Amino acid sequence: MRPLYNPDEKTREDISEELLSNHGYTLVPPYDHINIVAGQGTAAFELFEKETALDMLLVPCGGGGLLSGSAIAAKGVNPRCRVVGIEPELADDATRSFHTGTLHTVKNPPTIADGTRTPSLGKLTFPLVRQYVDDMQTVSEKAIIEAVQFLFYRMKLVVEPSGALGLAALLSKAVKLEGRIGVILSGGNMDRQTIIHILGT
Repeated sequence: MRPLYNPDEKTREDISEELLSNHGYTLVPPYDHINIVAGQGTAAFELFEKETALDMLLVPCGGGGLLSGSAIAAKGVNPRCRVVGIEPELADDATRSFHTGTLHTVKNPPTIADGTRTPSLGKLTFPLVRQYVDDMQTVSEKAIIEAVQFLFYRMKLVVEPSGALGLAALLSKAVKLEGRIGVILSGGNMDRQTIIHILGT
């Protein structure tokens, strides 16, 4: 199946702007909007409704909406819970931004976790991540694939690579594990080629 666009020629943001201009559409931002942050934060809030005594929460990070929302929710319920954002080694803009305090970008990184191919954290999410998140770590492509395989074969769940980043960090011990750990799983969007590649690896 032909891809809908060539990321080497145009960004998703450029295409969105063209569609808005040509057709008058309304753009629902994928991460950099306060309502999106609040909505995505309900994932962590629902987890804490069932289990308040978590010591650590591992959350995938692309543009930072899910991570910042989850961190705000976690700190609101249990301020002692350490929130750690996880992203691929090949798309480590948020990790570098977090540790340096300067916004970094990565253009179209070649990671299998395509939901994290955002160029950078957003204008809203960057300061929220810096304020509420305790740490950022990265995981290898191998660890991501193994996490998706584990979820598929052991848990009978279809989770996209981007959504399995937290589990990838847990299984590969990319983070120093402390006490009771929660993991946010997010999304099941995988095309046929990606599924074949991951399950055939």
